[in-house]
Amino acid sequence: MKAMILAAGRGERMRPLTDHTPKPLLQAAGKPLIEHTIKQLVAAGFNDIVINHAHLGLQIEERLGNGNQFGASINYSPEGEHALETAGGIINALPLLGNEVFLVVNGDIATDFDFSELKNLTVDLAHLVLVDNPAHHPEGDFSLDNTGSVVSNSSEHLTFSGIGLYRSELFSHIATGPSKLGPVLRLAIAKGRVSGQKINGFWMDIGTPERLQELDFYYTQQRKRS
Repeated sequence: MKAMILAAGRGERMRPLTDHTPKPLLQAAGKPLIEHTIKQLVAAGFNDIVINHAHLGLQIEERLGNGNQFGASINYSPEGEHALETAGGIINALPLLGNEVFLVVNGDIATDFDFSELKNLTVDLAHLVLVDNPAHHPEGDFSLDNTGSVVSNSSEHLTFSGIGLYRSELFSHIATGPSKLGPVLRLAIAKGRVSGQKINGFWMDIGTPERLQELDFYYTQQRKRS
C-alpha cells in the first residue's frame, strides 16, 4: 500500500516561522516534522511514499531526497507556489498513487498511532481515523455508529485526525484544481460509503508555534524515558 503525506500547506498560523521554511521542515526534538512521520510510516511497512508540496517545496525535496536514508522510496507531487488544497493535492498525485487503496497522512500532525493497523482493512470509498476533540476544535467533525460507519448526523462528534485510507474512485467526480477534502468526504458519508475507527493514543495537530513547542517538549520527555 502506498502512502501520501500532505505537505503543501502554507502554514499561515505558523508565521513567521514558515516565511522561509516550509511547515513540514519545522523541527521538533531536533528533527523536521515530516521526518518523524516518514520514519513511522516506514516502521509500519509503508515504504512507497508520495509527498506533495507548494510553498518553498524544493526545500523539502532537497532535505528528503529519494528517501533512501529512511529506507523509503519517495516521489514528489509539486503544485507550484499555490497549493491545491487537500482534495486537489490528492487528485494531482493520483498518477503516482495508482488504483489500489492508499493511505494519506496530514504533514502537520504528530501521533503514536501504529499505521500498520490500516494495512489489511477492507475499504469502500474511505476509512477515517478519528480522535477525541482537542481543545482548539471542540465541535469535532464526524461520528461513528455502532457498525463502524462514519456518520455526520450525530450530536457526539469526534475529530478527523488527518489520517485516512482512500480509493481513487472517491475523487472521480471532481475536476482538477483546488478543492477541499471535507465536502468530498461528507458526500461519501451521506451515501454510507465511509468507515472509521477511533484511536485513543497520543495525537496533536501542530497548527501553531505554541503547539510546536508542546510537541518538542513531548518528544524530549519521551526520549528521556526510553
